[in-house]
Amino acid sequence: MILNIIFRFFGKRRLLGNLYQNIRGGTPRAIGLIPFILLSLFLPQGYNNLVLIIGIFAFIDDLLGRVKIFNLSIEWGQLSRGIGMLLVMAVGYPIMGWSAILVALMVQPLNISDMQPGSTCSVVLIMSVIVSLLMILTGVQPISELPAFYTPILIIAVCLGYAPLDYSGKIMLGEVGNHSFAIALGIAFYMLGGFWWTLIFFIITTILIAFIRRNSLNRFLTTKLKIYNPTPGDYFMDVLTGGGLGDILRKLILKNNQITVTNTVLILLGFRRLLYNPYAPNNKQHFSNDISLNTKSLRKF
Repeated sequence: MILNIIFRFFGKRRLLGNLYQNIRGGTPRAIGLIPFILLSLFLPQGYNNLVLIIGIFAFIDDLLGRVKIFNLSIEWGQLSRGIGMLLVMAVGYPIMGWSAILVALMVQPLNISDMQPGSTCSVVLIMSVIVSLLMILTGVQPISELPAFYTPILIIAVCLGYAPLDYSGKIMLGEVGNHSFAIALGIAFYMLGGFWWTLIFFIITTILIAFIRRNSLNRFLTTKLKIYNPTPGDYFMDVLTGGGLGDILRKLILKNNQITVTNTVLILLGFRRLLYNPYAPNNKQHFSNDISLNTKSLRKF
C-alpha cells in the first residue's frame, strides 16, 4: 500500500516512466517489487537466488519497456528477460537438474496471465494451495530443515498481501512481480516431487491460465490474429508460446513463411496459434466464422 502511494505520487507527475501506466486512470506498475523482495529473502537458501536473479532482470524489463534494440525485432526488455531465464537455468541446474529449465519457462505462462487484473494472483493462490495440500498428504521430507510446505505457504502469504489492490485493478505486478511468482511456483512444484511433478504442474498451470483468461484470449485471437472460432487448444498455445519471445522463435524458425493449418484435429490442438507467424507477409489463419470442426472437413496439414 505504501509503495502504491509513492508510485502514484511520482507517476502522476510523470517521473516514473514505464513504471506508471496510463490505464484505468493511472496504474502503478512493478508493485511486484515487494513480492520479489520477500520471496528472494525468505525462500529456502539456494532457491531464493533463482528469484533474486529473475527479479533483477525482470525489473530491468519493467524500467526499459518496449524499446527496440536498434533496428532488430527484439526489445531490450525481452533480451533482459531472456538472459534472466538462461541464468535461472544455469544456476538452478546444480540444485534441480533438468527441472531448472521448466522452472525458468514458468515465466512465460505467468507473464501472459498478468495481462488481466487478479488473474495471476488467482493462479498463484490456487496452485500453491494444491501443492501445499499434496505435500502434507504425501509426506514430502523437510527441505533445508524447513517443512516442505513452507515454500507454497510462503507464496500464499506473500500473494495474499499483494492481491487486494490487484483484484481491484489499482496496481500491477509488472514483470518483476509475475516473474518472481513464476519461479517461486516452479520451485514449489519441484519440491513436491522432482522433474515429473514439475512438468505435470507446469502443464496444469498453463491450462488454468488459459481457462481464466479464455474470454480475453478469445477477443485477442479473433480480432488481432484473425483466428476465428478459437479452440481451447488455441488458448493453451497462446499462453504457452505467446508474447515477444515466442514470436522471435517463430521468426527464427519460420522466417517469412506462414503455415496455414486446415486439419481439424490440429486446429483443435491449437496449431493455428502455435504456427502463427506475425512476421510473415501473409500471416493470417483465415477461416470463415461458420467454420465447422467435424471429421467430414478433415484435410491434410
